[in-house]
Amino acid sequence: MIYIYNDFGGTHTTALAAAYHLKKISADHKLTRAEILAVPFFNKLNSSDMGKIIYHGIDDEGNSVYTVGRGTSKHLLPALNNLSLLLQQKYKGNEKIIFSNTSPTVPFAMTIGGLCSRWMKIDFIGVPLLVLGAKQCCQDIIRLVAYTKKAARTSEKKVTVLQNNSFK
Repeated sequence: MIYIYNDFGGTHTTALAAAYHLKKISADHKLTRAEILAVPFFNKLNSSDMGKIIYHGIDDEGNSVYTVGRGTSKHLLPALNNLSLLLQQKYKGNEKIIFSNTSPTVPFAMTIGGLCSRWMKIDFIGVPLLVLGAKQCCQDIIRLVAYTKKAARTSEKKVTVLQNNSFK
């Protein structure tokens, strides 16, 4: 199975989701600032990274975990979905691909923090807001990851797109 967590920037909630999925951070305690900032790719990507599928690792069941930032494009995810189906059909692939949207978990503090840090380059304002936002949404992300794994196991489709609107 291939998991691809996606959102606008691909550097905050997606990085946290990948880290929880891969058990790089523990779900059994409140995250510290140091743990949040140590998550691979957390607050590290820029607009030039939009659309790049970034590998995070292999989970404990042998599944690959990736993230991607969609930016403002409403077409990237449908294109990736169609490309995935085309490649599976052409090459007789049988590995499920799960696209899971982490955007519904993004709190206001993280939105403003990302804007300040990634776009305006004002880290002394943005980073504390990102840390606050990460602490606010971590339980939602943990639940989203669990939901994503369950949906992947139960889906009959070769490619599944989860919008995750119930996490708003």
